[in-house]
Amino acid sequence: MNSLISIIIPIRNAASTIGHCLDSIFSSADGRIEVIVVDDNSTDGSIVIIEKFPVRLIRLERHVGASAARNIGARNSSGPVLFFIDADCLLRKDTLALVRKTVADHGANFVIGGTYTREPRDPGFFSLFQSVFINYFETKRANDPDYIATHALVIDAAVFRKSGGFPEDFLPIIEDVEFSHRLRRAGYRLLMDPAIQVRHIFNFTLKRSLGNAFKKARYWTQYSLANRDLLADSGTASRELKVNVFACLFCCAVLGLWFTTREASFLYTLPMIAGVNLFINRGLIRAWYETGGTLFAILATSYYTTLYALVVGAGAFRGLVEYFLI
Repeated sequence: MNSLISIIIPIRNAASTIGHCLDSIFSSADGRIEVIVVDDNSTDGSIVIIEKFPVRLIRLERHVGASAARNIGARNSSGPVLFFIDADCLLRKDTLALVRKTVADHGANFVIGGTYTREPRDPGFFSLFQSVFINYFETKRANDPDYIATHALVIDAAVFRKSGGFPEDFLPIIEDVEFSHRLRRAGYRLLMDPAIQVRHIFNFTLKRSLGNAFKKARYWTQYSLANRDLLADSGTASRELKVNVFACLFCCAVLGLWFTTREASFLYTLPMIAGVNLFINRGLIRAWYETGGTLFAILATSYYTTLYALVVGAGAFRGLVEYFLI
């Protein structure tokens, strides 16, 4: 299979990453490709960088959002296969070859996804934590994923156009989740190919890590309540993460009771709850260990089961309140 692949990248103020992204595409090109970059009214130096590459650049005169930018890119594409990625994702040398093989093997009735490499492009604890976290949960159910993320989404162009594309009047994020669910209801299969990987540039600090966790939990909760799948095992909104949040909140409540009453019997449940939580999340912990070693796994698990869980819980609570009261 060597037909034209249309690679579509929406960007907004991505000067720090888009050059690396485009360089990775053209250095890994194994056949016919067209690269369409839709600039969502950037105000930084992104355009200067993009114009150095042989891409089709579509400049929007006003900010419309990533979903609309992707849809515009698709409407202006020529290939029978669309490959959506983000401006902060880098293709590996074999990414496009694997995309071609998977498309040839499965055909137009499949929406095919890839994931992040376990090791991100940028160094640092929080970036590595997040990259392993996403890789693990997105590939856990490779044959039956709940959604395909837009950081590596492959779809037949005709199927995409028939579907109506990504929702433009929607929440600020997780439009790919809604899109995936809509396609599955229409009878298309979702398939995650763990071999198709892109290397992400997170540049996460503690503040950015927690901010990302809060934002995703907030909007995912709103969507899940409307979709009636709040407890579903849905990729990074996994059952493991939900158990982790409930375990953390339960332990905080027990500690509060102990602090108020000084009744030691309240503390007896803590080791059991913590142990159950660690057992349920053992696959993720193993992935952290395999990627970063013992010390990293200990630190990542500690962060995940305490501060990260609290912030996810706070985001979910905010989303719940907004869903019912706003």
